[in-house]
Amino acid sequence: MSRTRPTTEADDLEVVRSEEELRISSEVHEVGTVRARKEVDVETHRSVVPRGIEHADIERHSDIVEGDSGLVETLPDGSISVPVFEEQIVIEKRLVVRERVIIRKHTTTEEHVVEADLRRERVEIETDGEVDVDRRDR
Repeated sequence: MSRTRPTTEADDLEVVRSEEELRISSEVHEVGTVRARKEVDVETHRSVVPRGIEHADIERHSDIVEGDSGLVETLPDGSISVPVFEEQIVIEKRLVVRERVIIRKHTTTEEHVVEADLRRERVEIETDGEVDVDRRDR
């Protein structure tokens, strides 16, 4: 004699089936830097520039010109002053812009193939004995 007992919620059992999904994104990582550095080269420039220098020449004459009293006109302090000049060389350096260097960054896009194995679970139903299973998909 077989007995049928009523089914309750306590008799319901659940099996959870999962599967993996693939999510692909990208992250930015610094791979290096670009540096622009100025260096100063020193170049010695040599030029020959003429410069005038005044000298005082002294002459002594033993020939006396008629009417020359032999008197020397002197300055109030008793000296004779003769200005002596010399040219001075003036060197001027100027900073002149010769070039502007522009550095631009740009991004390129490359395609890469990404492969990954994704696992998917399956639920297999087995019965043992005379068990009826309703195989409805929900």
